[in-house]
Amino acid sequence: MSDNIGFIPVNEPLLNGNEKKYLCECIDTGWISSEGPFVKEFEEKMSASVGRKYGVAVSSGTAALEVAVQALDIEEGDEVIMPTFTIISCAMAVTKRGGVPVFVDSDRRTWNMRVDQIEEKITPKTKAIMVVHLYGLPVDMNEVMDIARRHDLKVIEDAAEMHGQTYDGKPCGSFGDISIFSFYPNKHITTGEGGMVVVDDEKLAERCRSLRNLCFQRDPRYVHEEISDNYRFTNLQAAVGLAQLERLDEFVDKKRKMGKVYTEMLSDIKGIKLPLPKDEHAENIYWVYGILLDESIGIDNRSFVKKLGAKGVGCRTFFWCMHEQPVYTKQGMYKDEHYPDAEYLARKGFYIPSGLALNEEQMAAVCDRLRTVISEMT
Repeated sequence: MSDNIGFIPVNEPLLNGNEKKYLCECIDTGWISSEGPFVKEFEEKMSASVGRKYGVAVSSGTAALEVAVQALDIEEGDEVIMPTFTIISCAMAVTKRGGVPVFVDSDRRTWNMRVDQIEEKITPKTKAIMVVHLYGLPVDMNEVMDIARRHDLKVIEDAAEMHGQTYDGKPCGSFGDISIFSFYPNKHITTGEGGMVVVDDEKLAERCRSLRNLCFQRDPRYVHEEISDNYRFTNLQAAVGLAQLERLDEFVDKKRKMGKVYTEMLSDIKGIKLPLPKDEHAENIYWVYGILLDESIGIDNRSFVKKLGAKGVGCRTFFWCMHEQPVYTKQGMYKDEHYPDAEYLARKGFYIPSGLALNEEQMAAVCDRLRTVISEMT
């Protein structure tokens, strides 16, 4: 490469705080399992950071969604309204329980779900709304909560990508009946793999703890009234998460500065649309820095990402729509359903390297290589 910088990964976490210190404490004390003291401390501090009373750490963001859905008693035939443009974990958590995901389209401006389409999808079978904040800006929660109250619906808030983000000054992760976070390596807080359910209701929290742990009872322990999975979270993971949480404000500030730098470097390139810096409810947190290809660029995001990969830039396409997932369409589900804006995002959106360890020199190289790919196509 002419810039003398090698391959730039799509994500590299920042682990130069107290992670090693806390991990050594786990090893020195022998507390490495889910029974270790860091688990409870991380749950308490993470839930407090978003104004929730209780946190239940689990093995992944997907596990958190599955626990949340089961804890709210979503059962066979129950409908849950959600965006079609999201990760499959959201729909899968519902269909694994025999429930039915019901979809709404996306807003091309914010990339989030079309809240104005929720009410028209409500039927007597509707039991909940699953809100998914995507890529950096929050969903319009005032409207969602108003709809939920009027129709007596539960609200599951997927804040997996929203560590440190707010909606009208209130933390994402504090809305609705139950909220979840993910701690995958590309999140603002990572534990390698991991997730958390956060709630305000004590009985609901206790149910989530049971669901996390195979539904063991206190007495007799090995007699089960209900079935769940092993979603336990280790003390080692909690040690890393606690160290990450200590720096959340720093990480959010850095992400926003990275977003501003990318926007300045890319603003003169024709053929792409950059993420909205802010809307009426929040400043973009830039979980990742997403880009949309204009229709004038005659290829889809998959082909474009391959071209960038050949230039040494790690990228990912946006999520694929749920109503187009083969695992569902092969079952005859969502036949003839069409969500044009979500489909556009799924085919034209991708994100460039956005990890917290990324430096400005690497960012400049990413932008130069992206510029080269576009110039070679025009």
